[in-house]
Amino acid sequence: MTFSSKQRNNVLEAMSEKPYDLLVIGGGITGCGIALDAISRGMTVALVEMQDFAAGTSSRSTKLVHGGLRYLKQFEVKLVAEVGRERAIVYENGSHVTTPEWMLLPIYRGGTFGKWSTSVGLWLYDRLAGVKPSERRTMLNARQTLEKEPLLKRDGLIGGGYYVEYRTDDARLTIEVIKKAVELGADAVNYVKAEQFLYDERGRITGARCRDLLGGRVYDIRAKKVVNAAGPWVDALRDKDGSKTGKRLRLTKGVHIVIDQKRFPLKQAVYFDTPDGRMVFAIPRDGKTYVGTTDTFYDDDPAHPAMTEEDRDYLLQAIHYMFPSVGITADDVESSWAGVRPLIYEEGKDPSEISRKDEIWTSPSGLITIAGGKLTGYRKMAETVVDLVAKQLEKEEGKTFRPCQTKQLPISGGDVGGSHRLPAFIAEKAKEAARYGLTEEQGARLAKQYGTNVDRLFALSSEYDRSSGLTRETFVRLVYAIEEEMAVKPVDYFIRRTGALLFDIDAVRREKEAVIAFMARHLGWTGEEKATYTKELEQALRQAVLVAEDDDRRIMNK
Repeated sequence: MTFSSKQRNNVLEAMSEKPYDLLVIGGGITGCGIALDAISRGMTVALVEMQDFAAGTSSRSTKLVHGGLRYLKQFEVKLVAEVGRERAIVYENGSHVTTPEWMLLPIYRGGTFGKWSTSVGLWLYDRLAGVKPSERRTMLNARQTLEKEPLLKRDGLIGGGYYVEYRTDDARLTIEVIKKAVELGADAVNYVKAEQFLYDERGRITGARCRDLLGGRVYDIRAKKVVNAAGPWVDALRDKDGSKTGKRLRLTKGVHIVIDQKRFPLKQAVYFDTPDGRMVFAIPRDGKTYVGTTDTFYDDDPAHPAMTEEDRDYLLQAIHYMFPSVGITADDVESSWAGVRPLIYEEGKDPSEISRKDEIWTSPSGLITIAGGKLTGYRKMAETVVDLVAKQLEKEEGKTFRPCQTKQLPISGGDVGGSHRLPAFIAEKAKEAARYGLTEEQGARLAKQYGTNVDRLFALSSEYDRSSGLTRETFVRLVYAIEEEMAVKPVDYFIRRTGALLFDIDAVRREKEAVIAFMARHLGWTGEEKATYTKELEQALRQAVLVAEDDDRRIMNK
């Protein structure tokens, strides 16, 4: 089935005309992972997402596929072991969107981690996570720690732990997972809301009545099994099913801020103490440094979490505390993002103390719900859910399916021959780029971001139209996003297909008018649609930098 935004209506029409083995509600990393696992086993699969793919929690994380060192403090040994092992699998299956990142954990007199406990904790972490010998932790003295990161505060520093985490582009990871599912035959559509469930005469769930939030049409999508993987909205769907009893969600909000490296020239990713005893990451990426996350209870609309002045000031205070010489102010914050974590409620616990474990519930109607969990464990969570679906279908329908296939299944763009081949692949494609009118630097950037799909972007270069007002690189990215990644709106392109609004906000301001004009022509928008989508992008730019309505004109024309 196609994954072009120009074919959305045709895909939806087709989805309403055939029954599926499985309907997945929710297009974050959990739902997309379930769709990929199920289709690779031989099930017929449909997926609907109320917003854009990855628009909720799955584009708003700390962008680390990490093993959860902090969970050792909570004695969540099993969780650390499982997600730690999953890191290597996620990396091998999509090394173009995930990369090892050495992390520095500075140790201070009176801090959260002592030298001995850090050494033992990191040793245990390495063993639980199955870390290969070349990436196992090293303990550093104070001088070695400052050599790794000279900006660290010196007062009270006694050493550091040096260990490997994995950095990822969470939104692109999610997109590549659902693209792979679609390549294998799944049907997936964004901006489609499951408004109510369908049931048979025995009260068993048989699908969902879904509304296209762009066109307004309603479609019935029928399936033998329905999985609720809606993240922050799982309880809303359980409500529709009349089954929100027992355990429920508690939402917490996490905020990250982005600062140019000219102002915050961080050399090394750092995981550090804050004055209130929490831990925060500071990570260099693409000429920027991002810092996060906060962790506060959240009771507002999960679709639109935003940074507040209080959130921003908390992170600025954390930077001042650990990097006192840098002198960062609110004016240095170029961009930000806020995300909502759908955690399973635990009475009397602070946000940072609530477990990140996932749980699966099956309602009397047969609705399967998965809640909680972490980005790192998405593949394993999907395996557990699809094992359950397969068992039920075998019992009820006599159908049998293959066992889980995803442990060694490259996601879209990930089939470079293993992570060890990626640097050579990028170098090769960088040299090839000149044949398509692109520079070597642009070729390397595209190969790194799109993996083996880069050849499709190179091919699009022959269609480049200078009169579009777009650069050649933006042109191929944008056409690819529309035709191969179901990007429907400018915010889809700028936030989740490229990450530009987070890490290159000035480029968004430069390119926004040309991108909007191109999408309007390419997708046949009405004047009203163009105005609506332009307003959405303006709102996203305002939220990223905490700009008041009165300052719209200044920001949009900056």
